Amino acid sequence: MQSRKQSLRLLLTGGGTGGHLFPAIATAEAMCARFPDTKVCFVGTKRKMDAASLARYDFQVKTIHCQGLKGKGLLSLIQSLVLLPLALMEAIWQIFRFRPHLVVGVGGYVTGPVVVAAKLLGRPTLIHEQNSVPGLANRKLGALVTRICLSLPGSERFFPPGKTILTGNPVRHQILELARQQPAREIGAKVTILILGGSLGAHRVNELVVQALTEHGAFFSREIEIIHQTGTADEQIVRSAYERAKIPATVAPFFTDMAEIYEKSDLLVSRAGATTLAELAVLGKPAVLIPYPYAADDHQDKNAHYYAGGGGVVVMPERELTGLKLAETLAGIAGNQSRLQEMAAAMQTMGRPDATDRIVDVCLELINATNGRELEG
Repeated sequence: MQSRKQSLRLLLTGGGTGGHLFPAIATAEAMCARFPDTKVCFVGTKRKMDAASLARYDFQVKTIHCQGLKGKGLLSLIQSLVLLPLALMEAIWQIFRFRPHLVVGVGGYVTGPVVVAAKLLGRPTLIHEQNSVPGLANRKLGALVTRICLSLPGSERFFPPGKTILTGNPVRHQILELARQQPAREIGAKVTILILGGSLGAHRVNELVVQALTEHGAFFSREIEIIHQTGTADEQIVRSAYERAKIPATVAPFFTDMAEIYEKSDLLVSRAGATTLAELAVLGKPAVLIPYPYAADDHQDKNAHYYAGGGGVVVMPERELTGLKLAETLAGIAGNQSRLQEMAAAMQTMGRPDATDRIVDVCLELINATNGRELEG
């Protein structure tokens, strides 16, 4: 049996949104916790959001020249296709020099050339799909990779039979630690509402929430406090609106310590990204979801309705939504303590706090099978 201290080399790829990056980070952290000498290399693109999210972690970070294919105009599509051979060669070079035991893709267009390069070099491969409907890259890679880890039941129909395993969506260790330590939150006279537009912000969500809270505040029977992640473009507009309405609010373009922010919240308004929903489920946080209507294959709507089926969230389609309707819904939930508690309990039953460990187990199975060794941790 190999030593627990043996140095493993794990290469991860993906990105473009926090929903792709955070599961990769969670998987890397869990592998490092089991095998402290693990070396991690993340291969992505030069997008600022990716760089900012990874800067706080002690991983090697490499970039390749790559652009998406889906939903592009003709000129952009031609440019993306021209870049593909270069991206593949750069990916081959990064894998050759790092010599990973396993390559893990978490979605996003950069996953494609990196996983194909790993296949050409004979490295075992695994992809993780966060959403109910797989993205283009993961869907095409399903036939190539060794194993496919899924977050939600039903998405296995998009992949070859026999390759998939339902693991859940990895959640960052800070969120898991909060879930283990937090007592049941007692809701007093004041209800704290957290608004999340996703890692890049959501202008329409910002507009609707500000209308609901500043123009229809009379619907709320309890005092409210707001924590609002706005994205960069809307920060000052949203802050000024709350100040004029004299609503206590913490406003920022992006929160880095999400565990602290989640701990303070009683109810959320959010898009329906898979990773955010996985975090809310683990923590037992009720939510009003406004799925992004232009998400690929309408996957956010499908994500949202999966959790709505469990009773932990309310789904409000953006195209039909007004500030008045949102105010009525939020006030109805925030003003009813028993409903808040019931939704919180229902949400928590859908959480998968062991998702990261299950994915690491699959990773170790692939490494053992490929290298003829037995690793435990």
